[in-house]
Formats: sequence, C-alpha cells, structure tokens
Amino acid sequence: MDLPIDLPVSPMLAKAVPGVPAPDSVAGGLAYEPKWDGFRCIVLRDGDEVELSSRGCKPLTRYFPELVAAAREHLPRRCAIDAEIVVRAGPPGAQRLDWESLSQRIHPADSRVQRLSAQTPAELICFDILALGDDDVTGMPFGDRRRKLESALSLLPVDAPVHLTRTTTDAALARDWFERFEGAGLDGVVAKPLAAPYQQGKRAMLKIKHSRTAEAVVVGYRIHKSGNGVGSLLVGLYDEHGTLRPVGGISAFTDVRRLELMDELAHLVVTDGQGQTVKGATDRSRFSGNKDTSFVRLRPERVVEVKFDQMEGPRFRHTVGFLRWRPDRDPQSCSAAQVDRPMAYDLDAVFQR
Repeated sequence: MDLPIDLPVSPMLAKAVPGVPAPDSVAGGLAYEPKWDGFRCIVLRDGDEVELSSRGCKPLTRYFPELVAAAREHLPRRCAIDAEIVVRAGPPGAQRLDWESLSQRIHPADSRVQRLSAQTPAELICFDILALGDDDVTGMPFGDRRRKLESALSLLPVDAPVHLTRTTTDAALARDWFERFEGAGLDGVVAKPLAAPYQQGKRAMLKIKHSRTAEAVVVGYRIHKSGNGVGSLLVGLYDEHGTLRPVGGISAFTDVRRLELMDELAHLVVTDGQGQTVKGATDRSRFSGNKDTSFVRLRPERVVEVKFDQMEGPRFRHTVGFLRWRPDRDPQSCSAAQVDRPMAYDLDAVFQR
C-alpha cells in the first residue's frame, strides 16, 4: 500500500474531562462531536487495496468484508480516514448501537465471519482524515481537515454504510447531544481543538463520558465459594515500568455465567511442566481473615472493560463491574496511565456548608 503517510498509524486519543468545555477554552476554539461506542479504526485505501486497523494497530480487515467493499465503493481512491466501526440493532425508529453484536464479529472462523457480515452488518462512522490522494494532511488544523473530509464524503448516498459524524461549535448543543444521544447507545461527547494538527498517539482531544470505565487485563480467577464455576475475575494494569500489577476484581456473575467462564477461559490457564494448574495468591488484608486468597493464573491475553467509581492509589477502590470483553484491545495498552480518574476535590469542601 502506497500512501503519503508512514504506516502503521497510531490514532489520536482523548483525555477525560468532567463536563463539556467552553468553545473558547483553548486557542482557536473547539468543535464537538458525538462519541461513538464501537471499534476505533484507521481505514486505509489505495485503489482496490483496503486495510482496516484497530486502535492497537491490530488488523481488522478480515472480520469486516462488508466494510472493505463499502470503502471501495464510497471512499476516495487513496486516503487514510479515522473512523469508528459500529453495529446497530432494533426495529426501525428504535435502533441503537449494539456492542455485543459488534464484539462477536471478531471470530477466527471465516464461515462465521461471512455469515455475521450478512446478519449483523457493520457501518463506518468517519470523523477525521489523515491522507487524501498524494497529500499528507495530518499537519493541517482540524478545522481544515474536517472541511476536506466533508468534501471527500459529500456524495455519500443516504443508505450507504459509511457516514460522516455530526459536528458543532455550539457547546449548548453538545451538552444536549450528551444527554439525548445516550438513549441510542452513544457514550458521550468529544471536543476537538480546531487549530490543532493530528497528533498520533497523543491525548490531544477531550472526552466527556457518562461514567468512568477502564480496560484491564484478566490475570486469573477464583473459584466460587460453592465450588462451582468462576467466583471472581482478577484484573491487572501495566505500570510505568511495563510490569503487570493486580488492581482489583470483578464478581457478581450468575450461576450460569460462572460455568460459562470456566469453559471460555480454560485455554488461558497457566500450567507447569507436569500439566498441573499454576496458582497464585493475593495479599491478605485485614478484611480477608483466614479466607483463601489463592487464584488460578491465566495468561494475560484477554482484555475486559470495567466500570468503576474510584481508585485508591494504584487499585480500584471497590469491586468493579464487568461491562464487556474488548477483543480489539492489546493487553499491553492497558496501563495505569490510561485509567480515567475523577477530578481532584478537596475533602474540606465536602464538609463545609
């Protein structure tokens, strides 16, 4: 593939802020967009050659043949576009984003890939452009890139599975989107500096989300107290030195789900030279007493998205909630630095009246 930018591309990222910022809070102003809930994707096209690359630079092309065809039909012949892959569900007039159906699209069997591409077809939401024709446009201000993207996609048919995301410079409208679009499965708003170039791998944008979430690596599980199935999953994050540290656990699974997890995770169980399961143990606390803290070790290959309320030092303060598996994420990307933390607040201010 011959494009005017270096490959692979590391997508520009966003850092969390507690509310929709004012448009004049950064030099040059801000533009606001809906925050889509799907797989981040860099779409590369050079003639008939099309590649889909995930946020972690993993190839997604084979899993979405319908989007490869759509890119050939609707995108410029030579381009690199920053986008989101989504799947919708529900009857006409009451549709919403369907993460579960989207995550099921990552499957090793080609027959299943082809079947799901017809049963749960994906769509592409475009929101930035990095290259067009012979031009690398990453150095242009976002406002100029947005105009190029609008021009490049100006002839999209209404029923095309490729869309141009909405944008506004009106903060009040962005706040309205934040509230209203949640009902359709979107998870917030993104604010982009209009004067900024495209900054690969940098948290140069701002995101306003409805809840704090994080991606973590599953490092083990404990057997349920009944003796049947997985009682809790143990998760970890990589510290600044690249060491995977335990940060908390996920529990509250149903009886059926506990047994399913045993089967799903069986291939990740670490064994010794004699084929015996390798176990570890977490540190005892004053709350654990004589409780068995041992757990079954797993190879750190599965990423899970969790919902949490606070962090206390490097760990989740309470048991976290399971949201979904993230097959599109590289475990090494699950660093402590990527975790959204609440904005600092003075405890004295809580007590004052």
